[in-house]
Amino acid sequence: MAAVSLGVPGAGLAAGGVSVTSYGHSALLIQGGGATVLVNPFKAVGCAAGLAEPRVRADVILASSRLLDEGAPVASGRMLVTPGSYRVAGLKLEGAAIPHDRIGGRRFGQATLWRWKQGGLEIAHLGGTAAPLRPEDRVLIGKPDVLIIGVGGGAKVYSGAEAAAVVRALEPRRVIPVQYVSGSAPSGCDQGSIEPFLEAMSGTPVQRVGRTVSFSAPLSDGPQIKVMR
Repeated sequence: MAAVSLGVPGAGLAAGGVSVTSYGHSALLIQGGGATVLVNPFKAVGCAAGLAEPRVRADVILASSRLLDEGAPVASGRMLVTPGSYRVAGLKLEGAAIPHDRIGGRRFGQATLWRWKQGGLEIAHLGGTAAPLRPEDRVLIGKPDVLIIGVGGGAKVYSGAEAAAVVRALEPRRVIPVQYVSGSAPSGCDQGSIEPFLEAMSGTPVQRVGRTVSFSAPLSDGPQIKVMR
């Protein structure tokens, strides 16, 4: 399905970089290289309660799982959830299974981590797991230019300290933290704020960029943390 311009910065980016728009929780729209990628569309339930659902159109939708807070069928486009190798809209996308939780997936099953190149940048999406990375995961992910990672803690999201350990292991140039709560947590939500992650990454430059951010290719050395909302 062809992507459409959504009137946000970066809709016309060619090969040299991407523009990222945040819808909250772990939903991001990434535009660049002639393609539009949406990650983790959600229903406004659980920790995403009260947020506006990302009812947009994209060439490809990458979901961590089919749970309603990270793989809801609210957007238009080809949705990929199952691990594997895919080619969509000129992009090569690699997905690998990883336990959702810290107990081998026995509570929440398996999630999918994603890796692809867009706009000349290597992007990795770890927005739906609390499991330690295995050697094969690190081989797939490599050293990404942009790492999307959950940081809010709870049963199926890295805690701030866990996420910081993953960032240090992967050495990305830019980090976009997702899946954390701003303000009071909705009823039944077990996630916390971004602050423990930022404290664990003390000394790393942090920029609070709001709802959109653009990355040029190639990127300068990092890491740098881009806090979106």
